[in-house]
Amino acid sequence: MSTVFTRYDTSDTDERELGLSAAVTAIRKGRLVVLPTDTVYGLAADAFDAESVRRLLSAKGRGREMPPPVLVSATTTLDALAVGVPAWARVLVEHYWPGPLTIIVAQQSSLQWDLGDTRGTVAIRMPNDPVALELLTRTGPLAVSSANKSGRPPATNVASAIDMLSEDVEVFLDGGSTTDDQASTIIDCTGDNARVLRVGAIPVEEIRALLGEHDVDLETM
Repeated sequence: MSTVFTRYDTSDTDERELGLSAAVTAIRKGRLVVLPTDTVYGLAADAFDAESVRRLLSAKGRGREMPPPVLVSATTTLDALAVGVPAWARVLVEHYWPGPLTIIVAQQSSLQWDLGDTRGTVAIRMPNDPVALELLTRTGPLAVSSANKSGRPPATNVASAIDMLSEDVEVFLDGGSTTDDQASTIIDCTGDNARVLRVGAIPVEEIRALLGEHDVDLETM
C-alpha cells in the first residue's frame, strides 16, 4: 500500500521545525523518514522497532543479510550500543565523529532490537549534519541506510529520494543537495587490527596514518 508523503524544506526555520516534528511522529508510528546527512540522503527507521527495520529493508529491496547501520547523535551513545570497543577505535571516533566514518563493533547483548543478520555486531556513525543530529537527538538511535533502491545510486538530493522511495516514506526532510556523493568509510573494529570494508569519503591513507601512530595496522579488502 502506498504511503502519502510530505516534503519539508529545512532551510526555512518554521518548516524545518514542522518537518522535524512530523519526522519524530512518523518514526514513533513505525514509519520511514528520509533525511539529509553529511554524505548522501538517508532512509531512516526506529532501530528498536523490528517491523520498521523490515519495512526499511523492503523499501530498498534488501534482505536481512544486509542490516542497516545505526546513526547516533552523540559519541557517548557508542557505549550504550557496543561492548569491547578497542582504544584505537575510540581514537577514530574522537577524530572523525561527527563525520563520514562508520565503525563496526560488537553490540551490547542486552539490546532489544533486530537489525537483521548482524552476527552480534552493529555499524554505528554520528553524522555531521545539523538536521540529522537534531532528529537523532529527539528520536534516539535510528537505523539508517542510503536513500535509494538497491542497484541505483544513493540520492544526493531529495527529489531523487522521492523518485525512488515515495511509495514507502512518510516524511522527506529536504536539506538541499549534499556536498558529497560518497558514502561513509566503513571500518571493521571487531578484530585486533582495523579493516576497511568500504572505501568512502575519508581517504584510506589518512586513516592508516592516524592508526599508525597507535601501532595499529589497517587492512584493506
